[in-house]
Parts: sequence; structure tokens; C-alpha cells
Amino acid sequence: MIRSQLDPTDRRILLALDEDPRAPIMVLAQRLGLARGTVQSRLERMAAGGVLRANSTRVEAEALGRGVTAEVSAELDQSQIDAAVAALRSIPEVLECLAPAGDTDLLIRVVATSPDDLYRVSEEIRLCPGIRRTSTRMILRTVIPYRTTALLAEGG
Repeated sequence: MIRSQLDPTDRRILLALDEDPRAPIMVLAQRLGLARGTVQSRLERMAAGGVLRANSTRVEAEALGRGVTAEVSAELDQSQIDAAVAALRSIPEVLECLAPAGDTDLLIRVVATSPDDLYRVSEEIRLCPGIRRTSTRMILRTVIPYRTTALLAEGG
């Protein structure tokens, strides 16, 4: 399923889940006036199609003792990108890694227990094969958390 191919029923299901992520399928079906099988099959199809983020993304890193968040920009030796990404995957504090356009080769979102621990995580990243240079910026607070509700409601 291509993400842009969500029909109005898919959007209604996702909006209902956005309001109450722990709602059982039967409750969603009743709220939406749909058959339980319809809701279940659509959710399974969307999960298999990459529409839904992993459930673990709901866990706040602070609840895991990682109250410090940062963004690490990395410059790579392009011939070693696969080795660098493989090494980054092995660092538990790396929450996500993006390949943006522009001067930065990789943009890495990380968490740590303290500023000293952030230094350790940053050094672990810097020492990954293929990484030439890093720059770390600590995030002071999240002012707009990840969200898609308005996009789902917009319908298009």
C-alpha cells in the first residue's frame, strides 16, 4: 500500500486510533459503525504496507531513563555508508537516522541519561566506521511533538 492511497475509511480508523491508541478493534468498529473484520483487515493491511509506525515509538525515552535528547549531524566517507549505518544500528541510544539533502550526510536523533552520557553517545557515533566528523546539538524541549492528526483530518 502506498501511503498516499488511504481512503476515507482508512483515515477514519486512523483518526479514531489517534484519539485512543489503545482502543480494542471491537470498540473501534462500534465507534465507527464498521464490521470488526473490516477494521482488523484494514489495520493489518496498513501495518504491512508501512503506513503505521512501530508501537515502540510510543514509549517516551525519558521513561527509560534517557531524559536528554540531541541531534547529531554526521559527515561520511560515502564509500562506507553501509558500514556506518550498520554500526549506528548497534547503538541503542540512536532512535532514528535520516539522510537529508544538503551538507549533512546523516542526521541522527539520539537520547542519553545526562550531558556526560550524551558525550559518550556522540563519541560512539563519531568512532563508527565511515564517519569523518560529527556535530551534536542538545534539544532543550519538544514544542510540537510528532503528529499526523491534522493531515488525516484534511483528507488528502
